[in-house]
Amino acid sequence: MKKLILLPSLIFICSCENKKNEKINTNSPSESSQQISYKDSLSKNNSPQTIDEIKTEYVLLNNQLIAKKLDSASFDYECNEVSGNVVYYSSNGELKSIKHFHGDSHFSSVENYYLKNGKPFFIFKDDTVWNFDGGTPEKPETKDEINQQRMYIVNGKAIECLEKKFTIKSSSKNNPKPDDIQNVQSKNCSYSELQKTFEVLLKNRDKKGKTSCIL
Repeated sequence: MKKLILLPSLIFICSCENKKNEKINTNSPSESSQQISYKDSLSKNNSPQTIDEIKTEYVLLNNQLIAKKLDSASFDYECNEVSGNVVYYSSNGELKSIKHFHGDSHFSSVENYYLKNGKPFFIFKDDTVWNFDGGTPEKPETKDEINQQRMYIVNGKAIECLEKKFTIKSSSKNNPKPDDIQNVQSKNCSYSELQKTFEVLLKNRDKKGKTSCIL
């Protein structure tokens, strides 16, 4: 299966890759780390209430992920034909982020949950469906249909959902650059399904090694 970028440093404008143990991308976020420092973070007990506050908290947290300053624990699971991997990132025992990958032969999905006070304030979801797209048996060509979703959450409700769709072909030399594609408002701005998934992931935080179905 083709690669996607899992943890982009610009979650708001870039994509993910479908490897379980992928590295965090170190490209500059929309608001650079030079412009935002930890003094700009909300107090420990306050959760972000606006889009700008969410972006600030995201940059600060993602900088920690990039610098590998957070502790991590993970487990794998198998469920029929679906394989999955979950990674939990924490600081001093406080959960800060969850990364969930799952996929089968022609589909993969990555969900990145960014947390404040144990609750998601931003979610990035990157789905890829790939198919053969011509070529020869010796050198097949493929096509990736990519759908990215960005969800801004305040007090347990999505206040804005953005979507970006594009296609990557292995045969093309002029594939679109995700950074150049505009986000559009999602027609279905609902947090309910991802909230259910998050609660399941949270429930399984203490799992280790390899297990069976969790979803």
